Amino acid sequence: MARKKVTKKKTSKFVKLIYTLAIILTISFPIVSITSKAFVSKLNFDVEKLKSEVTSKEKTNQSLTMKINELASLENIQEVAKEYGLEYNNDNIKIVMK
Repeated sequence: MARKKVTKKKTSKFVKLIYTLAIILTISFPIVSITSKAFVSKLNFDVEKLKSEVTSKEKTNQSLTMKINELASLENIQEVAKEYGLEYNNDNIKIVMK
């Protein structure tokens, strides 16, 4: 009996390239996906931190605005004027119009 020669078909370079790219994509896709999700998560955490800081600064600004209004009130101005020996005299007030 004669033996039959078994010839293997050589895979072309193009097919090898396709297989290599498929393996690389299969491995890299989960890594890229997890990395991007971690990055987005960190950004969300930073955004929430900044929002809380903004809220805190807004409360501080509101408190300071109230303090300014309190200090600029007519009663407070009259008290400070009395402390320095000044008095309110309506006759000395002159209205200047254009």
